[in-house]
Amino acid sequence: MSEEWPLYEVFVRSKHGLNHRHVGSVHAADKEMAMENARELYTRRNEGVSIWVVPSNNITASSPDEKEPLFDPSQDKVYRHASFYELPDEVGQM
Repeated sequence: MSEEWPLYEVFVRSKHGLNHRHVGSVHAADKEMAMENARELYTRRNEGVSIWVVPSNNITASSPDEKEPLFDPSQDKVYRHASFYELPDEVGQM
């Protein structure tokens, strides 16, 4: 019986200033191999400027069914909206 290598989720940032985006998964013996495999599979043609590899078993995600209890209450907390803060002129547009 052969042991299967752990699964890693791969996130790539395509340009500076953008968010990392989930692009796929790789199996690897360790995090270094996961990074090498991710680089080879997902950034072969210089598509990215940064890669994250995360063990799949370390990711916890909400279910779409949980949308209302997780996100709806934020609408009644107006202090969380950026409209209550003044941005200095040197910050520019956000």
